[in-house]
Amino acid sequence: MMNIQTLPWHRTALAAALTLALAACGESNSASPGPDYGGGNGDNGGVTPPPTDQFDQAALVANLADNVIAPTFADFAQRSAALNTAIGAYCDELEGSGDATAARTDAQAGWRDAMATWQFAELMQVGPLRDNNSNLRNKIYSWPVVSQCAVDQDVAYFEAGTINGTPYDITLRTETRKGLDALEYLLFNDNLDHRCSATTAPTGWNERPDAERALARCAFAEAVAADLTNNANTLVTAWGDYAPQLKAAGQPGSDWADIHEAVNDLSDALFYLDSVTKDRKLDAPYQQFAGSCNSAECDAALESALSGHSIANVSANLKALQALFSGDLNEATGTGFDDYLNEVGSGELANRMASDIEGAIATSEGYSQSLAQTLNDDPDRVQQTHADIKAVTDQMKVDFISALALDLPATSAGDND
Repeated sequence: MMNIQTLPWHRTALAAALTLALAACGESNSASPGPDYGGGNGDNGGVTPPPTDQFDQAALVANLADNVIAPTFADFAQRSAALNTAIGAYCDELEGSGDATAARTDAQAGWRDAMATWQFAELMQVGPLRDNNSNLRNKIYSWPVVSQCAVDQDVAYFEAGTINGTPYDITLRTETRKGLDALEYLLFNDNLDHRCSATTAPTGWNERPDAERALARCAFAEAVAADLTNNANTLVTAWGDYAPQLKAAGQPGSDWADIHEAVNDLSDALFYLDSVTKDRKLDAPYQQFAGSCNSAECDAALESALSGHSIANVSANLKALQALFSGDLNEATGTGFDDYLNEVGSGELANRMASDIEGAIATSEGYSQSLAQTLNDDPDRVQQTHADIKAVTDQMKVDFISALALDLPATSAGDND
């Protein structure tokens, strides 16, 4: 199991000049601009910025909460339910004719659909997805903390119906035994042997007939998919309860001192692209396996290696950033962070960031092979993808937060990579 701990999205203070700018924020929906606002450099030699901007931050929060995040969570719940149905059909075919190739392909396609939407949601870790040490998020998707052996064990426990004499209950099982990552292993792994050590292996598993093992894995996959659907619906309900509180930030009884704190919470979530997409999904495997990604060790370093979905996940992360930055989802348009930048006189930055995000998306969609194959055969392409994303995150960590008087999350503070 990969013992990688996901860091919480806490914020940290910036330089004194930006802290003073934040202190100027009152209980209104306006915020003081950062020291680089309007081309100034924070000292008397720069352009003196106006004391406040009049951007409607409440409109930004409401649009992202209701028209970008809520539809994404609802779409994920629908795709999870469709995946559940597809896995059920796959199991029926296995139990009946035994030839379930087409049904398995359909279930794999359902997993890809659900994962693509979830990777969009990964940049929306606000409120319910952060509460209780990200408990709900990890039930849905625990990567980078995964364990194929744990899944193998629970296939056997589920088939037996008990664990040490206690009835099996998937809702009580740890996060590495269920969720989207477990389903990837169950649906895409062609090797029916367990991945455990001799002391932790399910008794007699490798000696059983292939047909029995395939059916046992499928039956457990069906239970995992049902649990995933329940958790997806829980997320939709939880966001429905949380969003009105977020939109009421700064009002009497609110947990936020002002609306700008709510904007900062939404901004914090964007930095998943920096600390996870850029650093963990691309840079870490590149540094270790560039030109030599042809081993189980390299696969273990990648997200979604079994399904070959690694680079598609990166693309989805970038598209989520684009939606949150622009405030636009699908055909709907609304207030985004780009509008905020334009309002405070940083229109050139808004345009540059939008262009760089679009460029990074194009790079990530230009792969003709999986990320693992590309790391092995064309590592320069992976390095270029990392560089294109870094061009975006470098602006986020300096110009973006300064122009809008925002704080960096702790995951990105002091990171110059």
